Amino acid sequence: QLQPVESGGGLVQPGGSLRLSCAASGFILDYYAIGWFRQAPGKEREGVSCISSSSDGSTYYADSVKGRFTISRDNAKNTVYLQMNSLKPEDTAVYICAVTFGSSPCLALTYDYWGQGTQVTVSS
Repeated sequence: QLQPVESGGGLVQPGGSLRLSCAASGFILDYYAIGWFRQAPGKEREGVSCISSSSDGSTYYADSVKGRFTISRDNAKNTVYLQMNSLKPEDTAVYICAVTFGSSPCLALTYDYWGQGTQVTVSS
């Protein structure tokens, strides 16, 4: 079963940093597009950042996180990271890793495999 697993969430003060990890068993992430989505209570699921398969390598960032978040791959560890800096209270949400084969727009409906999510809370 293809199952992404997230880790790295937690409670952080405004201006702080967190690094989320998305690991996968059962498939080689190198060939897949990985997306980080987030969902806050009462809000729609939002595409935060996505990275295409290694053969493409293109990345996408939502305007709200540009310059603060960085998505990257470590193919040796079969893991994708989301480095989140200068966190704001409005970044508070459940962050969910999703996977689809090849390249894809950073839209939830185009992703096939979803993790359970990890909570990120930004609060003083």
